[in-house]
Amino acid sequence: MALALGDTEFLRLMLGEMRKAGIDPASLVHALQNHDELTLELVHFWTLHKDDRYTLGGREMSGADLREQIRAAMYARLAGPNAPYNLRFVTNGVACTTASMVAAALGIHDIEHLDAAQIAAIQRAHLLLAMYNALQPGVFALSGWDLVGALTLPATAVADLMRDGDTRWINRGAYDLMGVAPAATHSQAGLPRTHALYGSLPDQLRNPVSFASQLRHLLDVRRRYRLFESRQLAVPAVKAPGLLILVHELPDGLGTEITALNFGVEPLEETITLAGIASQPVRELLRDEAAGGVDAQGRFSVRLEGHAGKAYIVDGKASLGHDMRG
Repeated sequence: MALALGDTEFLRLMLGEMRKAGIDPASLVHALQNHDELTLELVHFWTLHKDDRYTLGGREMSGADLREQIRAAMYARLAGPNAPYNLRFVTNGVACTTASMVAAALGIHDIEHLDAAQIAAIQRAHLLLAMYNALQPGVFALSGWDLVGALTLPATAVADLMRDGDTRWINRGAYDLMGVAPAATHSQAGLPRTHALYGSLPDQLRNPVSFASQLRHLLDVRRRYRLFESRQLAVPAVKAPGLLILVHELPDGLGTEITALNFGVEPLEETITLAGIASQPVRELLRDEAAGGVDAQGRFSVRLEGHAGKAYIVDGKASLGHDMRG
């Protein structure tokens, strides 16, 4: 799911397949990086549904062909000559951190000489992926590597560990989450320290627009409105290629929440139609501000900057008084 930077057609297809299979998002762990590779097995299209027919990009194909097309595109974009700092892992995925995956998706070839604008772009898209995972029902998980914005290690730094072909050591670099050993070059276990784009957690929490500070606010909204307990009602069809809309019923009559995410780089504006909702005021939760309303025909206008997201509540009240800025 985290690879949906750009066109979200395949992501919407996957969410639709989950709904058809009766998989409740509330039963899942929605995670960013762990200690392993970013897996690209796509088992759903590899086994039981390999002969089913699907349409992607205007072309109809089998599940098996769809799997191969998506895997080839992801490998080409996330590793190899386009992103030499990430490595393939056997046949199942890409050894990378979330930050280095984002860098590859943004078309950044060199992560050793990132400028301020590139770091800001990586942070913005990284936060968008956190929003996708956190603003829906279920468990949200992330790692210390995510919190500090860790990049991959140069393969030469862990060559001895990769002798058996396990390339995942490049995404397991040491980091100093609390900033207690700024001069350290290795962990106590001997892993080389990797470059962390966002800095230590204490430093970030002193900066209201840092990754960790914005994530803290996002998780506060998730907790206050009990999004983890919500029920996913719909994934409405949209026109903009980068737009994803998720509609959730909040528990105990708290209202209807709409997660709106723009995985494209360009701003967008689109009117969506919501089933069973009409003539209701809407509030945006992350900025705690009025956001118009749903009209008598169930239509609601969504406006998003590139690589940005919003969380709307219909017929609910919010007063968080905190701005969410990229």
